[in-house]
Amino acid sequence: MRLLEAIRIALQMIWAQKLKSFFSLVGVTIGVTFLIAVVSIVQGMNVYMEDQFANRLVGLNTFQLRRFPGINMGDISEDTWREWLRRPRITYADADYVEDRVRTPVVLSRYCQERMTISYGGRQAKDIEVQGADAAFFQIKNYEIAAGRPFSPQEARVGAPVVVIGDLLAEKLYEGLDPVGKTALIGGLPYRIIGVVAKQGTIFGLSLDKFVVVPFNAPARRKICMYNTMDELYVQASSSPVMLTAMDEVESMMRSRRQLKPTEESNFYLQTAEGALEGWQRISRILFMALPGLVAISLVVGGIVIMNIMLMAVAERTREIGIRKALGAKRRDILAQFIVESATISTVGAIFGIGLGIGLAFTVKALTPFPAAVAPWSLAVAVALGISVGMSAGIYPASRASKLDPIVALRSE
Repeated sequence: MRLLEAIRIALQMIWAQKLKSFFSLVGVTIGVTFLIAVVSIVQGMNVYMEDQFANRLVGLNTFQLRRFPGINMGDISEDTWREWLRRPRITYADADYVEDRVRTPVVLSRYCQERMTISYGGRQAKDIEVQGADAAFFQIKNYEIAAGRPFSPQEARVGAPVVVIGDLLAEKLYEGLDPVGKTALIGGLPYRIIGVVAKQGTIFGLSLDKFVVVPFNAPARRKICMYNTMDELYVQASSSPVMLTAMDEVESMMRSRRQLKPTEESNFYLQTAEGALEGWQRISRILFMALPGLVAISLVVGGIVIMNIMLMAVAERTREIGIRKALGAKRRDILAQFIVESATISTVGAIFGIGLGIGLAFTVKALTPFPAAVAPWSLAVAVALGISVGMSAGIYPASRASKLDPIVALRSE
């Protein structure tokens, strides 16, 4: 029997027996829906975490010299926390030491931040992230200036009372006005607004535009970078290999500066975008490891249902099988017919599952902060699973059908 003819008969059977076909498809459909939805969400999260989360928070080809990791997604024990809190802070002198001695071509910026209230006229914006940084910070973070300009190295060096603000703050404090040239009070001190950063959007529903950037040496430093310490030193290289070279160099310098023995662990941390993603990558691997087992449960149930339906089909079509054999159909023709029909039913279920899975993934994307991205390989896997489950489930019913005695089959009512 030709393949297309067997597929046509299978589709006719699905259409003629809609309720029975629905129960045949449901197991495979649920399994494939779950596969596509979970893979799409996890894949979307992978892309989102790499392109948006880590690169925005750390920077491309950038690492941070910190006291301890600033982004943690794993379980941190109490002993680890205590060890981190005992570490010495990164000081201005540490930053100067690194900047004076690093030989790899890099761009550096000191950085610290504190949440404060910003005011203009009678309006106030609370819980705004006030960031103190050097002029290179705008290059490191790849900020696009929508209006005005960033502060210059000279302004940063002398600590000029100028500020660049985020888009959301510009809308809240200066609604309907051009904020450039206006004055904002930060910690009770006046700062002249010289630029507005273009809208950054959100991460997991949290705005990235509630911030201001002042020169590191500006008066606000007394409130956000107290005790001659800083949160981190940003170091950006031109490429990933250059960044790794710079990391080795900075690590060696800091270990030497802090007089650490070869057997002692570093009492500082070099954080990269990849390092910030370690916790999420562990979660992602666990999800992908657990996924086959969860999908297999639905597919096994679906396969059993298809097998039962096909056994019923063999019983119902016994006379038809006898006629086919009487007209010269061979055993392999009957075997192929029922296996193809079973595989077709399962594949149709997989196709429905793909559509439902994509729809579910993008519904989650629309209703929550979680992103979704369909992985092409998951569609191929879904179709392959549909075909394989159907063929596996159809082997036994097809074998029974092919072994029927044509004379006995013709007598069947």
